Amino acid sequence: MKKFMLICAPVSSQSGYGAHARDLVKSFMSHDKYDIKIIDVPWGQCERNALNPDDVNDKSMMDLILVGNQVDKQPDIYVDIRIPNEFQTYGKVNIGITAGVETTAVSQAWLDGCNKMDLVIVPSEHSKYGFTNSIYDKMNNLPDGTQQKIGELKLEKPMEVLFEGFDENIFHKIDNLSSDFSKNIDNILEEDFAYLFVGQWGTGGFGEDRKDIGRLLKVFIEAFANKKEKPALVLKTSGASPSVLDKEDCLKKINSVKSMFPTDWELPKIYFLHGSLNDNEMNELYNHPKIKSMVSFTHGEGFGRPLLEFSITGKPVIASNWSGHLDFLDKNYTILVNGSLTKIPSSVVWKDILIEESEWFTVNENEGYKAFNLVFSNYDQFTDKSKTLGEINSKTFTLEKMSVKLDEIVEKYTSHLSSQVSLNLPKLKKVEKDSDDSLPSIKLPKLKKITKEV
Repeated sequence: MKKFMLICAPVSSQSGYGAHARDLVKSFMSHDKYDIKIIDVPWGQCERNALNPDDVNDKSMMDLILVGNQVDKQPDIYVDIRIPNEFQTYGKVNIGITAGVETTAVSQAWLDGCNKMDLVIVPSEHSKYGFTNSIYDKMNNLPDGTQQKIGELKLEKPMEVLFEGFDENIFHKIDNLSSDFSKNIDNILEEDFAYLFVGQWGTGGFGEDRKDIGRLLKVFIEAFANKKEKPALVLKTSGASPSVLDKEDCLKKINSVKSMFPTDWELPKIYFLHGSLNDNEMNELYNHPKIKSMVSFTHGEGFGRPLLEFSITGKPVIASNWSGHLDFLDKNYTILVNGSLTKIPSSVVWKDILIEESEWFTVNENEGYKAFNLVFSNYDQFTDKSKTLGEINSKTFTLEKMSVKLDEIVEKYTSHLSSQVSLNLPKLKKVEKDSDDSLPSIKLPKLKKITKEV
């Protein structure tokens, strides 16, 4: 009999968490070991239309979503794919899966959430470090008003690292593009050399959003303004919801950066690509011949899956030299931009999520300037290395291999759960009462002792 698995996750959400949750659910389904039910939850303000009922795989997942979120028995395994302060413990074994935090430390609430679980899974060594490196004093209030340390709050439960695998059926190298989408990109993009950025433009002023998009634009403009030959930058971004108002807000931010430069300067072109693209369109964008390199000045990533997906094309990647993406962006084959750890700004402090005393990474603008120019002026010098990276990543970080590792991890922590054993007792004949109204004794077969599986 299959173990009953209840999964709580934002499977319908158009978000990074939603995409990862869907991949995890597909993996659990492929293991064919579990009777799965899903509690679909929102993810912030993100749209909840990621599941397509006309897609066979999506439809099979939709059929598992509970109506009313009610179950009639305790799950053998409960999987909570959210942030740790939201973790619940409904199962015999409780597993929390989270991207963690992109900064140097996690909150006390997150440690408390993780310590409720039997196992926590994170996507990178950087993310794991944020938990294992966070230790708080446990204090007791004394009658005289002072405090006394009585212990430490730290991660006490096991934590495993499981990378976010890319779907090799979708993300792969394409040599010849002929779709209308690709033709449209080709017609709009005048330059033959363009950098690509992909990511959500979060809250905060210049330098304060987590992807540090404003600084990326500033350094790109500085690198190529007033030069005879200029590459372009394709900015694939939006806020939490790709609405008309959001589009206008992003345009205001782009123009705000442009306004930092004299009006008589000749600036390189920035192409703004707003809204949602499906996975196949994203892969075509990555592979478009005019897209030569991906760049990110991110303050920090739990994993950074778009960077992994792009690396499969074999084109050069420029990225911050810190956080989760270093698990798959080998320094020998990637242009990593140095910088320093800086305290997160007060505008992004978020109760129980982004704590005031934590730090994140800020690239050195001069180093970013050099990286832009180096790749543009010496492109062929980097393509051999980036092709090697693409070959390595295409074999190492696949969704299939992630699924295999997920199975190994979960089995390690749930193998003690016993499957129900069916006892085949002999069929008893109907017995008539004796004349003295007493019933004859029935000798049952001696049952062998059943040892609990370990």
